[in-house]
Amino acid sequence: MFTEIPSTRPDTPLLDQIDSPADLRALDENQLNQVCEELRHFLLYSTGQSGGHFGAGLGVVELTVALHYIFNTPDDRVVWDVGHQAYPHKILTGRREEMHRIRTAGGPAAFPSREESSYDTFGVGHSSTSISAALGMALAFRQQQKDNQCVAVIGDGAMTAGMAFEALCHAGHEKADMLVILNDNDMSISNNVGALNKYFTRIWSSKTYSAMREGSKKVLEIIPSAWEFARKTEEHMKGMVAPGVMFEELGFNYYGPIDGHDVGELISTLENLKQLPGPRFLHIVTRKGKGFKPAEEDPIKYHALKPIAPAAQSSAPKKPTYSNVFGDWLCDMAARDERLNGITPAMREGSDMVRFSEEYPDRYHDVAIAEQHAVTLAAGMACENMKPVVAIYSTFLQRAYDQLIHDVALQNLDVLFAIDRAGLVGEDGPTHHGAYDLSYLRCIPNMVVMAPSDENECRQMLYTGYCYDGPAAVRYPRGSGTGAVPADDMTALPLGKGIIRREGQGGVAILAFGAPLAAALQAAESLDATVADMRFVKPLDTQLIQQLADSHDLLITVEENAAMGGAGSAVLEVLAAAGKTVTTEVLGIEDRFIEQDSPAKQRVETGIDATAILNAARRHLPEVIKARNISGS
Repeated sequence: MFTEIPSTRPDTPLLDQIDSPADLRALDENQLNQVCEELRHFLLYSTGQSGGHFGAGLGVVELTVALHYIFNTPDDRVVWDVGHQAYPHKILTGRREEMHRIRTAGGPAAFPSREESSYDTFGVGHSSTSISAALGMALAFRQQQKDNQCVAVIGDGAMTAGMAFEALCHAGHEKADMLVILNDNDMSISNNVGALNKYFTRIWSSKTYSAMREGSKKVLEIIPSAWEFARKTEEHMKGMVAPGVMFEELGFNYYGPIDGHDVGELISTLENLKQLPGPRFLHIVTRKGKGFKPAEEDPIKYHALKPIAPAAQSSAPKKPTYSNVFGDWLCDMAARDERLNGITPAMREGSDMVRFSEEYPDRYHDVAIAEQHAVTLAAGMACENMKPVVAIYSTFLQRAYDQLIHDVALQNLDVLFAIDRAGLVGEDGPTHHGAYDLSYLRCIPNMVVMAPSDENECRQMLYTGYCYDGPAAVRYPRGSGTGAVPADDMTALPLGKGIIRREGQGGVAILAFGAPLAAALQAAESLDATVADMRFVKPLDTQLIQQLADSHDLLITVEENAAMGGAGSAVLEVLAAAGKTVTTEVLGIEDRFIEQDSPAKQRVETGIDATAILNAARRHLPEVIKARNISGS
């Protein structure tokens, strides 16, 4: 059992020989326990150096070793759900010496990526996709008459999403040759891993039992009543010692639960299951953070780590994050209005709803990883005079787009969406950027869409959206902002009205939507530009836009959202409708997926920082810049 993150690289003689799973398969089975120990030790060290997802990987060390030992990867496909647990997989598949650079520019991605390795069979990052993807692969292999194996590894949390059960139902219907492994790391489905269960699992997963079962079925099917009696007897026997009847009813042969940290048990079970046809479901029980005592005791805290390497200490007080601002506002608003209900799809800590959940437990609803359900649940509450607030990450709201349109907006229901992690999120990369919400929200009728430029404006916008009688969204970035102190008082903003933050005489007007206001103000000092904090993406302040177009030679819009179809596009629509021909430059995230890096570098890369605003002015108004002797430095 480890109790500290190692500061120096551990001695890992066996692991150092493994540059691919073929090297692992060349080892004797009795060496695998040592491989697991070395792999866990190396994972502690490398993640301590790089930061990143932590507890989930520690929990699947033995499973990862067993999978690559038994299956002929990458020809056999292993699909990891979410990807938080894929660090051991990356270490065993040729990326060991690059792990200290994970989640940095040019380093390994935070999640499995098809572009990165042939062993990463499916790109993930969002939850509950593995069974669907593995089923698709299995059906493709069937059509091509290939005998490649397909394995989906899904956690018990990801099994709460409807998509996982849709895939299970379809796989059972298709009788697809595939294996689903449920990694139960929270004892949420069963905590009974006993000798009797292991015994029956060995029997049920054996070739002998399978052959006897099929032979008996052929004989007894001649007498339907006898076969039905035998089938129900088997089902009831399994039900007494295993919680798998539900999966059996979906068409899977269920095995388990077994100890997911017993590599020998995993090897023998997987070897048996590999030989069997049809849909198979293996339930393993693991411990998140296994082998590192602090993570075992507090798996939420150790879900991910920041780099352990020494860093310069700052005496400045830590600024509250936008999530903190939301969490405080939620509690303050709940004290005022007993109709308020807070809803989250398994993001209590990330959305800073811990205090709300403790102070208002009857009005707190964690629906697990079920974004579609979260939105329609809010719609149902709104139908009955409640005031639901859905706290959700921008990238995860994409999963509930139909519900947002059909169940909330179409019925013009009173639901507030607090959209966290909007814009560029840094090291988690393209699966987690909130790059599209302004584009996909502003086209929906009845929606009000707001983007705060600082912490106080965020608090006031949340109140504005809450007071609005209809669907409203406030989208705010990850981390902290400019450090503006939120006022205790809450005042509803005039709907659809922006505000001038700086009056300039340089012929340039910068229209900032949300967090880029700070960069706009910085660039405006050199340009002597006017700066408008637009605040609302919908309804848009058309009057202010036309006034700025009439009084300036160049308009520059800037947003931390996809440029295509975003707030800048909305400004162009207003100008076109009004017949304004003023030169306009739209700055936003370009039409590509942005890879992992620090958020500051990503903003430079995508051209939405202060320098990019200055460069835009240089391109369009060189004579104005020259006349005013603007250096841009």
